[in-house]
Amino acid sequence: MADNDWKQRLGVVFSTNPDFQYQSEEQATVETLPPARQKLRVGIDRRARAGKQVTLVSGFVGTQEDLEALGRTLKTRCGVGGSAKDGEILIQGDHRDRVVALLTEMGYPAKRAN
Repeated sequence: MADNDWKQRLGVVFSTNPDFQYQSEEQATVETLPPARQKLRVGIDRRARAGKQVTLVSGFVGTQEDLEALGRTLKTRCGVGGSAKDGEILIQGDHRDRVVALLTEMGYPAKRAN
């Protein structure tokens, strides 16, 4: 069964070399940096949201689970909804000052972007 990895090799050109060994690329795991080493930017975004404002926290380096946990904490403390994906946290409404205060309280060096 270990040799039956054809799904991982889709799109690979056939080789006539009898000694050819296919090597798959390993996905590099992203480690979450400690809060003191993160450089978070807190800004406001209105683009493609029908005029609605969202607070955008960008610059997070780490796993998706840690990003979602931080987003969940910020959304709960602000009392609003939002989402966390692609290294960014979206919080509904203009909560820039409150989010910067919460992040610095948690040990993240956060700056207000705009």
